[in-house]
Amino acid sequence: MFNLKKKNFKDFDVLLLISTVALSIFGLIVLFSAYGGNLSSIKTQIFSTVLGFVLIAVICTFDLDVFKKPYWIFYGMMIGILLITLAVGRGLDEWGARSWIYIGSFSFQPAEISKIILIISLAAFLDKYKYSINSPLILASTIIFVGLPIGLILLQPDFGTSMVYVFFIAAMIFVAGISWKWIGILAAIGVALGIFLLANLSGFRADRIENFLNPSRDTSGSNWQQQQGMIAIGSGMLNGRGYLKGSQSQYGYIPEKETDFIFSVLAEELGFVGAIIMIGLFAILIFRLIAIAKSSNNTFITLLVTGIAGLIFIHIFENVSMTIGIMPVTGIPLPFFSNGGTFQLLILVCIGFALSASMQKNQYDDGIVDYDTITPLEVNMVRPSKRK
Repeated sequence: MFNLKKKNFKDFDVLLLISTVALSIFGLIVLFSAYGGNLSSIKTQIFSTVLGFVLIAVICTFDLDVFKKPYWIFYGMMIGILLITLAVGRGLDEWGARSWIYIGSFSFQPAEISKIILIISLAAFLDKYKYSINSPLILASTIIFVGLPIGLILLQPDFGTSMVYVFFIAAMIFVAGISWKWIGILAAIGVALGIFLLANLSGFRADRIENFLNPSRDTSGSNWQQQQGMIAIGSGMLNGRGYLKGSQSQYGYIPEKETDFIFSVLAEELGFVGAIIMIGLFAILIFRLIAIAKSSNNTFITLLVTGIAGLIFIHIFENVSMTIGIMPVTGIPLPFFSNGGTFQLLILVCIGFALSASMQKNQYDDGIVDYDTITPLEVNMVRPSKRK
């Protein structure tokens, strides 16, 4: 598992690390304010952040190729823990989904941990069948492969998290070289399933969709959270009301301000300037992930980093969009900012894999590819099939 001989430390993506450190510190500063300046409330987040950076250092020594062969073991473990969540998970009454497993006073969300496991497993699966991805049999197998964990998460029921899975899975399959014909067919099926699910929503999930379509609906009830979040963002204006001085944030008007609506706290207290700094740091991070994926000569690593980029991007997009009213409200946290030890560790572990990949991107299979010395035919053999 540990093989420094495969690492080229000159290729270490320093900019990705710097943006990660900056976002982690920025996130803790904003979270501290969301808790009203109570340091004890963010101790778990601080611990998770420190542990996450320790794990980054460890993961950077991994030979990523060793994750390819036993991917079925990882996949089986993921399915097992998601089944256990359905059986003994808690949170249905509090958050509307049976998503948490408690072991004494310790709790975690298996669906969060499963994200990186599925990214690794799917990258290995697609790498194995990269030359036949457009075969109907392989494509059907891929759909079953990814459909099972998504189905188990839908049964919790956690629609927001399942949509995150759909996004990064779609990104990985697209990069793997799926043809436009299959993209069209799968998109049509996806739209049909989406319409079916929307038509059968009930309770607070149906309220969220109706509130999105009609923002003035039930502003003192089911739409209170989003309305108060938008008021906070608007009142921040250019420079914000001042750190620890947001009226909406500090006086409890915004429900879930420490998690789902943390962006409202940032925008109210630090204003448009603070929001732009955050988005700028996220942009650097995402572009560095894309750069690592595009420059890799290793299909497995390309797909792995693509999945990580897709995962982080959709979390940022959905969280910020729902707080400003251009997407329905979902329980999707903002990376590095929202409180949650499991999620914080997940994101930092993902960054660890990306940083490790940045030092191993010129390798494929068991060796190193030099594109100046191999034939055009060999070049095509080590890259994903062209999309038709």
